[in-house]
Amino acid sequence: MVNITLLPWVILFSPLLAAFFIALFFLRSPKIAGILSTASVLISFAASAALFGFYLKNPSLLPVETAYAWISIPGLSIPFGFLIDRLSLLMLLIVTGVGSCIFLYSIGYMRGDQSFPRYFASLSLFAFSMLGIVLAHNFLMLFVFWELVAVSSYLLIGFWFEKPSAADAGNKAFIINRVGDFGFVIGIFMVWMLSGLGGAERTFLFSELATRIPDLAHQNLVTPAILTVAAFLVFCGVVGKSAQFPLYIWLPDAMEGPTPVSALIHAATMVAAGVYLLARTFFLIHDLPNVLETIAVIGVITAGMAALLAVVQNDIKKILAYSTISQLGYMVMAVGLGSSTIGMYHLTTHAFFKALLFLGAGAMIHSLHTQNIWEMGSLLKRMPVTAATFLIGTLALCGIYPFSGFFSKDEILALAYEENRVIYFAALLTAGLTAFYMTRAVWIAILGPDRKTHGHDHHAVHDAEPIMKWPLIVLAFFSVTAGFMGIPAFIMGGHGEHPHFNMAVAITSTGVALAGIALGTLLYARVKNRQDPLERFFGKAYDVLVKKYYLDEAFLALANFFQKLIAQILFIFDSKVIIDRGANGAAQLTAGLGSFIRYAQTGKLQTTALVFSFGLVALVAFMFLRGF
Repeated sequence: MVNITLLPWVILFSPLLAAFFIALFFLRSPKIAGILSTASVLISFAASAALFGFYLKNPSLLPVETAYAWISIPGLSIPFGFLIDRLSLLMLLIVTGVGSCIFLYSIGYMRGDQSFPRYFASLSLFAFSMLGIVLAHNFLMLFVFWELVAVSSYLLIGFWFEKPSAADAGNKAFIINRVGDFGFVIGIFMVWMLSGLGGAERTFLFSELATRIPDLAHQNLVTPAILTVAAFLVFCGVVGKSAQFPLYIWLPDAMEGPTPVSALIHAATMVAAGVYLLARTFFLIHDLPNVLETIAVIGVITAGMAALLAVVQNDIKKILAYSTISQLGYMVMAVGLGSSTIGMYHLTTHAFFKALLFLGAGAMIHSLHTQNIWEMGSLLKRMPVTAATFLIGTLALCGIYPFSGFFSKDEILALAYEENRVIYFAALLTAGLTAFYMTRAVWIAILGPDRKTHGHDHHAVHDAEPIMKWPLIVLAFFSVTAGFMGIPAFIMGGHGEHPHFNMAVAITSTGVALAGIALGTLLYARVKNRQDPLERFFGKAYDVLVKKYYLDEAFLALANFFQKLIAQILFIFDSKVIIDRGANGAAQLTAGLGSFIRYAQTGKLQTTALVFSFGLVALVAFMFLRGF
């Protein structure tokens, strides 16, 4: 019988061992590197499934917390440990299950790349880092893995670093996430400080904080204002990692990495970490209505702004990237409306259909050698499995019954309908935009005519090879069936409440999605050239969207302003204080003292007599003052 206590160790360290051995021994053995990396994540998936199955049969044992000595100094003890509960079990299956599909797919997609082993070493490190976030039972341990995810994403986004755009994208992702993480780390230590206000030893442990922080608030030992500041600082980490307004600008540029990396980042790992953090630390915010409302507003703004940007994109990966930002906005909005369960539900279904869409797009790019949707077309005949599974992912994303996106999206809309009608109508409009831009992409790239404008042999276009095709089929299956698996019931475990099925909301949202599909079909079903009808209709507004609201320019101008301001301050300090008062001042002081002291040794008789006279007068004056 498998020792259950060993399974978290197997889940976590299997990918790390693969990364270690590839980096040390197999950087010149692509085949072994691919097999070793993929086998490691499959082992993690098998262990996660075994752990899930055990606790599904023994739910009364949850939650389970294990701790091992890690950091121990006077006044501070931080163990290395695992927290196994319904939330972490679900995330383990998502990360390892969807990750296994992406790893298998990568073997076919990356075949022939000169840095194939380095890719799989980085991919395994990425999986290890995300699994560490999921299993972490304290804030500090989570933050260590949080930063490892950032390092891994930097390595993978800038994987083709010989391209300046890829190197810049990796830097952009890393730097912008540091902005969010700066607030996050301050928030962590602020929560740690607050945890000791009742006289108990300060702690980073989630299980202790989940009871202690609300108790301190109820006893008025922690004021709502202080707790609000701490909650917002922790939320800064979510804004960076899960690409919320205004820090979402790094995610579209992350498309410079290999397409399977995009699928992993967008579906199962990096951006999911922020939503998972919100769910894990929900105890910080669930009694703070102002914080919840702000989070919900940021989520719905992110969802709407990103959906509008997706409408004007011509790069199929960037369409999906903005779609991810929009759907992350839905998840954050759900948590802000008071339900971490529904946010996690949408994260789960989204992992399946977004991974499917990215891998489908990757298969198209792999065969057509272009990411531009206007250089594709007629793919249902030429790439039937890829095209059909992409259509399934599209219908799930649009929220059409019975696909999984329908269930999780409607849970969010029903929650918004009950809690905040303004947010509900904004989210409903975003759902219509989602259906519209995905219909646009489908008609141009898949159902539309073959646009023979790219310099390659169109007759050589073929469907994905089996190792890339089977992950698409598996993900398509779950994109259809995940809504029927009882995911919210599992997360809650019979506790808590979530909105019951709202038929009016379901009918309305389906009608809005169908309207978006109809409008997209009307505008793009007959477009044969490369002229986008929206460009003619919206003119300057279209240009604003193409320029991404000029947010990149605004951030660059802000960075340049502070860079120049700080540089000017440092220049003035250097020239006026360090050089003028420091270096030059010391030289002038030394020269002045030297000029004065040298009069004591001039060699002139009159000077000696003068000094002697002054000394004699001073001595006589001193004697008179002392009274002899």
